[in-house]
Amino acid sequence: MMRFELGIEKPEPTRARNSAATIAGAYIAGGLIPLMPYMLIANAQTALIVSACLTLVALFIFGFVKGRFTGTKPLRSALQTVFTGGIAAAAAFGIARAIS
Repeated sequence: MMRFELGIEKPEPTRARNSAATIAGAYIAGGLIPLMPYMLIANAQTALIVSACLTLVALFIFGFVKGRFTGTKPLRSALQTVFTGGIAAAAAFGIARAIS
């Protein structure tokens, strides 16, 4: 049914494990970017500023690379990613501030 109706083949049994490992590795690597300043800088306020700046730079780079791979304008893709990620981070920070 998958092949005839959707035009896709049956997935390989080992693909799920490889996909899970790839996602886990990317999640860990991506999560270390904003957390690294807190591990290296003693002052939490300074670490917050460095973390925010590093995160915005990383979002710009990821968005630029995404634009190159998807065929969209890389600069536009980078700015969209920074904007979307920045809004999401600001919302998460605001919610955490309101709760605590």
